[in-house]
Amino acid sequence: MSDEYSSETKGGAWQLPAIIVLGLVAIGGLAFGWNASSKLDATQQAVTAQVKSAQQAMDQDMTSLKDRLAQSEKTTAELQGDLKVVTSRLKITQGQLKKARDEAAKSYDEATQKLSALDTSVHSELATKAGADDLKNVDTKVGGVRTDLDQTRDDLKMARSEMGTLIAKNHDEIDQLRRLGERDYVEFTIAGKNKPQKVGNVTLELKGVNEKRGQFSVNMTAEDRQLQKKNRAVNEPIFFYLSGTKVPEEVVVNKVGKNTISGYVSIPKANSQPAAAAASTSGN
Repeated sequence: MSDEYSSETKGGAWQLPAIIVLGLVAIGGLAFGWNASSKLDATQQAVTAQVKSAQQAMDQDMTSLKDRLAQSEKTTAELQGDLKVVTSRLKITQGQLKKARDEAAKSYDEATQKLSALDTSVHSELATKAGADDLKNVDTKVGGVRTDLDQTRDDLKMARSEMGTLIAKNHDEIDQLRRLGERDYVEFTIAGKNKPQKVGNVTLELKGVNEKRGQFSVNMTAEDRQLQKKNRAVNEPIFFYLSGTKVPEEVVVNKVGKNTISGYVSIPKANSQPAAAAASTSGN
């Protein structure tokens, strides 16, 4: 009996520690499980938050993309509309241009036909009224006039002044301008300084010459008014007005030498008439 009790006492002595150890293990497991569960919840919440943030960002990107797409479609539609308008106007312009060209070609053809008919008619009338020799002489004279006109047109390819007048650079060109009959041209040569010389309606007095630079200085006197022109260039017109006139006269020096200048005074026909009338009156 005592042996059985002793055996039971020994058995109970080791069961209690075992129960305690198992309890601690169970508590540790529960703690570990709770900790793991807490971490899992936190991780799940973080993942959920990240997914939600990513979803929001994606939604914003999709909204922005839709807006851009809508704007692009609107711009495309506007461009297509503008293209239609431009295309329509271009067709109208091309049509008008073609019509203008056709009308110009038609007018040119009509003018050519009329000119040919007129030429034929003139030759027929001349042939009727004059003999063959007279007609030949007329053709020769017409050809000569045409040649002279062409030659004059080619010769007059010279510079123009700021007033639009042609500037002659030598005696031959001055003669060409004389043939036009629009102005009178008085040529001059002044040798020596401080020697006033009357040229046309103006008195010129040479004050100095710079041959290297092609410049000169003169005093001009017209109607008791004196003008000083310093360091003027060759072929540079000097304009001046007489009282009661609207068109200027001009002095042009074509050539400079040692204390010598040569050139011309250009006088409009409108300015030379009063002078001629005054000369006639004084003669009477």
